[in-house]
Amino acid sequence: MNYDVDNFTTQILERSRQIPVLVDFWADWCGPCKVLGPVLERLADQSNGRWALAKVDTERHEDVAAQYNIRSIPNVKLFVDGEVAAEFVGALPEAMVEKWLRKNLPSKFRKDVEQAGQLLIEDKVDQAQKVLLSVVQNEPDNHKARVMLAQTYLVSDQAKVTDLIKDIAADSEYFEIAEAVRTFGTLLGKSLDTLPGSLVKQTYLAAIENLRVNNFGGALEKFIDVIRTERYYDDDGSRKACIAIFKILGEESETTRKYRRDFSGALF
Repeated sequence: MNYDVDNFTTQILERSRQIPVLVDFWADWCGPCKVLGPVLERLADQSNGRWALAKVDTERHEDVAAQYNIRSIPNVKLFVDGEVAAEFVGALPEAMVEKWLRKNLPSKFRKDVEQAGQLLIEDKVDQAQKVLLSVVQNEPDNHKARVMLAQTYLVSDQAKVTDLIKDIAADSEYFEIAEAVRTFGTLLGKSLDTLPGSLVKQTYLAAIENLRVNNFGGALEKFIDVIRTERYYDDDGSRKACIAIFKILGEESETTRKYRRDFSGALF
């Protein structure tokens, strides 16, 4: 198969809006390029169309090489939606290239996951759940979709939450969010009878009820009040809860930004 590129805009930038394109910047005089090239071609043949390979001769396409700051070859860049999403330099062994691809190739269902995220923001949980269920059924290893789907079951079905995130381990980029979901699940299982007696008990329970209805601002206010009064109540539960909320919302969330300083002040 011929992977050589004649038109960079059409064959790579435009094509990468439909399918990820792995671009191998190489030259005929480059020994390591001749080692890596067949590895990439073999993996492309085995990819079942999940991604495409393109080869750019830096001697023929000096302008493109300069545009993408190619200083050493082989240089491999992954293009997604017209932009460089990841890259590596040098002739990596095949096993390392495979690992790199597993880490960096975007899901073919990423648009569906983005749609589900927007539906969750709009509090359309049932619709988001349907989209995410379809993604997880078709792509069981999609950790992002599984964590998001687990969030939709937090109030209604703890068994499903546990099952969805049970094998998301520390080597996953979604591990911390999965841990936050686990924290939510533990908190939502608390009750008047299971919590130790304290002056902050009712405030703590009220924070959990705010969490149950996705009132994250109200939950943070109350958890922070508990930290100020009795920091280690319920095994430092309020601190763990605040960290979980911040992780679920993300650092750019308006709610996170609003309560981060109060949280730090309560701790220190």
